[in-house]
Amino acid sequence: MNEVMKNILTRRSVRAFSDRPVERDVLDDIVKAALCAPSAMNRQTWKFTVVTNGKKIKELADAIGEELGREGYDLYRPTVLIIPSNDRNTVWGREDNACALENIFLAAHSHGVGSVWINQLQGISDRPNVRRVLDFFGIPAQHVVYGMASLGYPAQPVTDEKERVGQVAYVD
Repeated sequence: MNEVMKNILTRRSVRAFSDRPVERDVLDDIVKAALCAPSAMNRQTWKFTVVTNGKKIKELADAIGEELGREGYDLYRPTVLIIPSNDRNTVWGREDNACALENIFLAAHSHGVGSVWINQLQGISDRPNVRRVLDFFGIPAQHVVYGMASLGYPAQPVTDEKERVGQVAYVD
């Protein structure tokens, strides 16, 4: 099996991270993979914000938790949070960011870094407590956050906990 397929087939969501920081060169690779994702008409209307400050990650998690009524919400306590955002007027911004997030997850996995998709922010990006944190991060006011990537080295070995299933139909 080639390395790309092996990486795709072995990637799993990680929801418990160690305190070990992710090295800057690894983060640079991960962001480079995001920037190489497909985007509608190659417009690349996105922005990628990489947060490595644990206190700032917690501040965003607290704001999200407050908005959603989820006390103790912590984004799974990552050491890194990558926040793709996209212009709210871009018709395919959500899809563009989804492609970028998949590249982030696969690139992270190729470096032994765990990841999990965080989707709670898309409907609350403009609520004042959340927007205050996003503004601090430099995320443009006209941008929406459709999903984020919580990243870090796994706290425990990652195993394939369940079989992957779905329907497949070939039409010849």
